Amino acid sequence: MATTSLATPLSLATLDKLPADVARPSYARGDLTAGIVHFGVGNFHRAHLHVYLDRLMNAGRDRDWAVVGAGVTPYDVKMRTALMGQDLLSTVVEQSAEASNARVTGVMTDFLPPMDGAAIIKGLADPNVRIVTLTVTEGGYFVNPATGGFDPENPAIAADAANPDEPKTVFGLILAGLKARRAAGVPPFTVLSCDNVPHNGRVCRDAVAGLAAAQDPAFAAWVRESVAFPNAMVDRIATVTSDRERQIARETWGIEDAWPVFCEDFIQWVIEDDFPQGRPALETVGAQFVEDVTPFEMMKLRILNAGHAMIAYPSSLLDIHFVHEGMEHPLVRAYLRKIVLDEVAPIVASVPGMEPAQYFEIIERRFSNPKIADTMRRLCFDGSNRQPKFIIPSIADRLAKGLPVEGLALESAFWCRYCAGTTDSGAVIEPNDPGWSHLQATALKAKDDPAAWLEMRDIYGATADAPAFRDAFARWLKALWRDGTVATLERYLGR
Repeated sequence: MATTSLATPLSLATLDKLPADVARPSYARGDLTAGIVHFGVGNFHRAHLHVYLDRLMNAGRDRDWAVVGAGVTPYDVKMRTALMGQDLLSTVVEQSAEASNARVTGVMTDFLPPMDGAAIIKGLADPNVRIVTLTVTEGGYFVNPATGGFDPENPAIAADAANPDEPKTVFGLILAGLKARRAAGVPPFTVLSCDNVPHNGRVCRDAVAGLAAAQDPAFAAWVRESVAFPNAMVDRIATVTSDRERQIARETWGIEDAWPVFCEDFIQWVIEDDFPQGRPALETVGAQFVEDVTPFEMMKLRILNAGHAMIAYPSSLLDIHFVHEGMEHPLVRAYLRKIVLDEVAPIVASVPGMEPAQYFEIIERRFSNPKIADTMRRLCFDGSNRQPKFIIPSIADRLAKGLPVEGLALESAFWCRYCAGTTDSGAVIEPNDPGWSHLQATALKAKDDPAAWLEMRDIYGATADAPAFRDAFARWLKALWRDGTVATLERYLGR
């Protein structure tokens, strides 16, 4: 591992000047042609898809599957500026508890100007593009939380429905690209979601076809019949890039990178094999292709993603900043173990070669990795979108089986208490959800009337009517306000 203050600015021209212990592409940019357009170029995307493709291309394979970036937000503008300034190269630092390694990936060949509809549609219409991938966050699919289905009345979707030739959303642009290909006699690309959304392929199809139905019902039918939307389960923890990560890249690895990616060493990708126009041979570099991703998806969403929420809210109330620090707190760690093994693992199906309890042991080690400076604040973000996907389904399944939900009710109480906006010490919690104002007002009302929180039917649905859940939630929320987080955790753990 290099340690230097004389960092090399990252670019194609400086690859040979990087320290010897930094892996770099064995392929030249000129050897690559684009086969994928990706919406939402962020840290996870570069730590996941880019790494798999980099492995393939370094092995001399599939160099016709390079990535072209695209986006529809100001964040994408910032990312494009940073990456274009370093020839679209990315430093990826993979960290286990014992060791770290750095590599430079070069699988991106272009980054279309974000929010430039004409340029993006032209890119999507390119016959060489056979797959469109997305990481647009859990909340980016225009799902109506009350119904669980696509929301055609969302203002952004309604605007694209009224102006199909000037789309602003990802799904409007995808539709316009499909229309252009169909008019030119070019087969449709496959659309592959890489977000942590249950049945993400189906949800993505519903968004694209749902918008199409508002424009042209016949075209919507063609989308559903002709375009592939495979489900996929993605997994790797990638942290937010700050000056801390830039400094480590500079001083430890000798690289001046405007937006380096830091992630854990664990990586997983399970994909339904439905790619009519072909795909990269990702199975040769660690990805797994299956007929049905559902059991893999359920295990991951209900143990890893839900586990993040389980530790994040009590840890934040205790003013704990980093995830590994939360795992070092004996009550938080014991709470996570008890709730997962007692309430979640028994209702999660096994996958080939892995029982839910075995999977939890892996997750527990990953959360404890001190090299991953993942923050509790990141894990707490956007609970209003994440709770219905990661927590509420387990509550509903246990209620349907007549099983107790004490731990899951306590998790909901922790979330409610967090949204009240102060920690146990009185420190202010800054807004951390797109609907923070509503959540905070409701949480403060629930201090005296716990039922007020459960009346958010867009989040809790029918679970709010179950006496076992309502009673447990009210009891735990009152305990949190009366006794605090530590005493409440001790009571749950029987200590």
